[in-house]
Amino acid sequence: MSVDIVLSEAKPDMEAVVEDLKRKLTNVRTGRANVGILDNITVDYYGVPTPLAQMASVNAPEAQMLTIQPWEAGQIGAIEKAINAANLGFSPSNDGKVIRLSVPPLTEERRRMLAKQVHEIAEEHKIAIRGVRHDANDMLKSMAKDKEISEDNERYGLDEVQKLTNAYTSKIDELAKAKEQEIMTV
Repeated sequence: MSVDIVLSEAKPDMEAVVEDLKRKLTNVRTGRANVGILDNITVDYYGVPTPLAQMASVNAPEAQMLTIQPWEAGQIGAIEKAINAANLGFSPSNDGKVIRLSVPPLTEERRRMLAKQVHEIAEEHKIAIRGVRHDANDMLKSMAKDKEISEDNERYGLDEVQKLTNAYTSKIDELAKAKEQEIMTV
């Protein structure tokens, strides 16, 4: 095993952490309607918890409105019940075919709270990146101890792992900063 293999194993793990952060940030509500905020809603579909996206078409026709059109009209009540149970701060209204969710504008206090939540999510992901770095460093140190690589290669590998860590940590910072700006924009 060489330094390049350790780096090639660490990089996809760090990339996965960044992708997970992107997914989690789409679920954080901003002032605009975003279909991603409904991703975690599950509806009781004939006794089976089913994700909303598998039962209905969700769209954002306007900046402050989401529409949900169930593929089976009889499920409107169950979908409305699930949205209310999710406690997102929306009050659904339906016309028998389509559910409309009016997205109220965020208050300043709520914006600050959401920005803090984004910061906490970003920090959790930075910790995950550091965990990947720790594993890679342990692997390099173990290889040097077993005389699989030289001390110079170990030092080079540790430096490269740190550079990779810094790069992915700055990506996380950029994503979090962009999301915080999006939240704080009125």
